[in-house]
Amino acid sequence: MSDIPVARLAPVETLSVPRQLDGREGTNRADPSCAQIAAANDLDAVRAWLTNFVDKKTTFENYRKEGERLLLWALVELGKPLSSLTHEDLLRYRAFLLNPQPVERWISATGGKFSRTDSRWRPFNGPLSAASQRQAMVVLNAMFTWLVSAGYLKGNPIALVRNRSKPVKRNEPRHLSSALWNEVTAFVANLPRETAREKALADRSRWLVTLFYLQGLRVSEVAGGRMAQFFRRLTDGGKEQWWLEVTGKGDKIRIVPVSQELVSELTRYREAAGLPARPSPDDQAPLVLPLAGTTRNLSRSALHDAIKSVFRGTAAWIRMRGPEQHALAAELDRASAHWLRHTAGTRMADGGVDLRAIRDNFGHSSINTTSIYLHAEDDERHRQTVEKHRIGWAAAEAGGGNGSN
Repeated sequence: MSDIPVARLAPVETLSVPRQLDGREGTNRADPSCAQIAAANDLDAVRAWLTNFVDKKTTFENYRKEGERLLLWALVELGKPLSSLTHEDLLRYRAFLLNPQPVERWISATGGKFSRTDSRWRPFNGPLSAASQRQAMVVLNAMFTWLVSAGYLKGNPIALVRNRSKPVKRNEPRHLSSALWNEVTAFVANLPRETAREKALADRSRWLVTLFYLQGLRVSEVAGGRMAQFFRRLTDGGKEQWWLEVTGKGDKIRIVPVSQELVSELTRYREAAGLPARPSPDDQAPLVLPLAGTTRNLSRSALHDAIKSVFRGTAAWIRMRGPEQHALAAELDRASAHWLRHTAGTRMADGGVDLRAIRDNFGHSSINTTSIYLHAEDDERHRQTVEKHRIGWAAAEAGGGNGSN
């Protein structure tokens, strides 16, 4: 254990590392004369690796998180620099990810999300799942591989760690069945609204479920989104259409059809929050408003948690009916925010939406530069999507959670 004070635990951009632990004399350091980067210590080397991803916000934040965690763990728990880590150290770290201890050092209070400049910030918001642990090791393997290629390290200690992947069952569903989807919408439609807090939570839950399901969006696309991305345009026949501009993976921009149902829900959500019914072209309010405080965008993890909270609430609601319903509720325990995207795609396909329209809606291929001229194709995609893909809140409110909409 290092004698570095806990108070020194800090994000990589403000971290200060004692010279004896900064990696200048790391046992895995390569000959400095062969290095292709100017980094003289581990912290600078990690920062150099991260500069490769500064133009990809989601990737950068994910990679920074994993590199930062390992660097801090090596310093604080082992009292050794990153460039001295061995195969055995990485095995210990893999186990640590599933149960970061001591909790008060590594996990933020109550699992809260704090700014990286806040003294309450910690590297973890809670223990990682097995899947997140495996993903962390994949990212760190990429980091070590790059540091070896850059001539900073002699070898990759994580390359010897067997990253056991969980077998994926053939045809294992990653979307909500019709029965479960009906339960989720009925639960949200009947959330309590007696206090101001309950009303705000109910409004946000309904908007979250609506936005993710009808638009088939990724969490990262919602986290960085603004209301100004909703826009209107006229068809060749003079009919008004609503669209949502989305920045997806690789900073690729696509437009997704917006149905009148979603416009109505958008109006409902905005008016409940005291905003004008329709967003203006310069409306900088986030797509999902925080429950209190400033109108800053919610983080991806906060959005994940909000949707998981809806799933947990629905599961508890189902279990109240008796043991015979527990298997159905257990399916929701497995579900994540991304399941809403899969559910949306499944429902669109089942409802007869052309697969090419789904492909373009979901951003599964890049938008061709000539698409600006394909208004007829866009109009047909809009018609199919808004006519055949609906959420049906009125039926959910009437159903009361009996699973039959």
